[in-house]
Amino acid sequence: MRTALCSSAMVVLLLALPACSKDDDGTTPTATTVTVALQEFAVLPAASSAPAGDVTFTATNNGPDDQHELLVVKTDLDPGALPVDANGAVDEAGAGFEVIGEIEPFDVDTTESVTFPLTSGAYVLACNIYDEAENEAHYKLGMRTAFTVT
Repeated sequence: MRTALCSSAMVVLLLALPACSKDDDGTTPTATTVTVALQEFAVLPAASSAPAGDVTFTATNNGPDDQHELLVVKTDLDPGALPVDANGAVDEAGAGFEVIGEIEPFDVDTTESVTFPLTSGAYVLACNIYDEAENEAHYKLGMRTAFTVT
């Protein structure tokens, strides 16, 4: 009986360890933060890569005129080769990539953040807004860049 109790206690402790894991320096791991500037018409991350795990994208819309969004896709395609619709916006249901998520369109001079659990591989960061009034697809106008997760 005593052996069974000790064995059960060890199993419970071993199952709890992953939830209490710490980095080598004894701290609990936190998300990597990547600052991204969005502007007509560029996506400018402060870093071109991040380690695998939770990655927080903190995006600022520098405008000067348009709303922007931040679309994160995992793909081996070149950033300018994502499938597009007739307007030049990324066809988010297209083949060859996986939409991880996005920060929805937000106003000039504001900042938004989002965190995604990212695995190793190649990604594209893009603004996928199509402005009907201006007949402009931000992706087509160059609002895209490569991003790597190691």
